[in-house]
Amino acid sequence: MTITTYKWTIERYHQAIAAGIFDDQPIELLRGELIVMPPEREPHAYYNTEAADYLRILLGERVKIRDAKPITLPNNSEPAPDIAIVKPLGKVYLEHHPYPEDIFWIIEFSKATLSKDLGQKKEIYAEAGITEYWVVNLNNSQLQVFRDLNNGQYTTELTLTRGTISPLAFPDIFVQVESITGNR
Repeated sequence: MTITTYKWTIERYHQAIAAGIFDDQPIELLRGELIVMPPEREPHAYYNTEAADYLRILLGERVKIRDAKPITLPNNSEPAPDIAIVKPLGKVYLEHHPYPEDIFWIIEFSKATLSKDLGQKKEIYAEAGITEYWVVNLNNSQLQVFRDLNNGQYTTELTLTRGTISPLAFPDIFVQVESITGNR
């Protein structure tokens, strides 16, 4: 017997959302597969909120900070990253979620989902052309930074616990690592 799984397209996924099929379950679409999102625990919610507020102050009106909102990627994926730092396109986002060309960088906060965020999600973001991806490892208060895309893969990985880092899109901005990791 052969087992065949159904692969969702973004269009069908949006139709199912509009029909209310997933109203009771937080999910995201990764490479055509529906992934149930685990409940967010208190540390994850706290650090995510604090980092988003910090980045809003730091970057001001140069960006829009989207917390746990979907982004639409060409590889049949519509994840909802913890923080997406995107172009401030206003009402354009009434028509569609941010596309890769609208995204400056993405941040995920990870404890239980660390292997998925460092594996499948990192691959999906790189394939989609997201130029910079940060993972806050809540198990050890580290910031892992992935950048420098080449052939759909990140070629540079930095692991930081303190100091500052400038996002590729904003070399004039210095982000305090401790303000992102909560390691103050």
